[in-house]
Amino acid sequence: MIDPVNKSKIPDEWLEKSSFPRDELEEGIKNGLLVVLSDGSVLRRGYTTGTTAAAAAKAAVLSMGKDVSQISVPTPSGVRAHFNVVEAKDGYAKVAKIQNDHESDITRGLEFVGHAKPSDTILITAGEGVGIVTRGGLQVKKGLPAINPKPLAQIRAAVEEAVEELGLAGVKVEISLPKGVEIAKKTLNSTIGVEGGISILGTTGFVEPWNDHLGEMKSDLIRSSRKVVLTTGRIGIRYSTMLFPDYTVVLAGSRISEGLEAASGDVAICGLPGLILKWGDPEILKDTGFATVSEMIEREPEGKHLKEAFRKTVEKAKGARVVIVDRDGTVLMDSEDVE
Repeated sequence: MIDPVNKSKIPDEWLEKSSFPRDELEEGIKNGLLVVLSDGSVLRRGYTTGTTAAAAAKAAVLSMGKDVSQISVPTPSGVRAHFNVVEAKDGYAKVAKIQNDHESDITRGLEFVGHAKPSDTILITAGEGVGIVTRGGLQVKKGLPAINPKPLAQIRAAVEEAVEELGLAGVKVEISLPKGVEIAKKTLNSTIGVEGGISILGTTGFVEPWNDHLGEMKSDLIRSSRKVVLTTGRIGIRYSTMLFPDYTVVLAGSRISEGLEAASGDVAICGLPGLILKWGDPEILKDTGFATVSEMIEREPEGKHLKEAFRKTVEKAKGARVVIVDRDGTVLMDSEDVE
């Protein structure tokens, strides 16, 4: 089988080791919610804030013309996401973010609200609990709601489905989170330049699971690979696969050091600058005036702070090649180019 979210092949022997009923396991894999590990154990993905916001928005629109108890929305990975609707009536709908096996996902169970009104066009707005960007260097411009471009497109696509189903000319939908301000205090949003609520995020539409057991399984995969790339996220996986086609690409997240300890062959570290450079130099932003690494790169791409952080990262990598890419796949830094 192929995992529809990360497009990786799942060996038959992994499936055979699982205690899950085979039909249930295969169905869970196909809908993107189940992840099988090498020992047959199974972890559950969740849906991102972007996917949940899309569900609340679509449910709100549909409730203008029909009863809604369940909802289905598209995701960037191509797999449809399915939700039970908490409440939906007369253009108002509430959907809860589902539980998952990511230990540090503090938005699990958080309720998203959609409020829809008739309009001549489709307009998506943000209300209470959605943060506002207050600094440069992020994917969203300063002064706008913190809804990243990909989840915003996802929300719009879901609303377009509802508009077409009801035969409407258009609709205005506001996304809000009653507990967004409270939850945001437990995040780093204010540090990176997002105030007044959480960010609406998501690259694939799914939240990958993570716990210590998964870490053990990934260490096994790294140990068994002659050539391995450690990367930090979905975008890193995509470009690492392109740049290192004959390597095993492993999503290490923030646990790069553990991955390096497990590796014994040819190793590379590849991905976006944020996590990698912060791993190499935890104090990269100290006394610089920048809130994020992205802001530093945007304003001082050739600056001394960036060069020093990369030097420390290469040193900490202990011989592993370090490649930093941007969101378009452009190589920003490569330790092979450093004399």
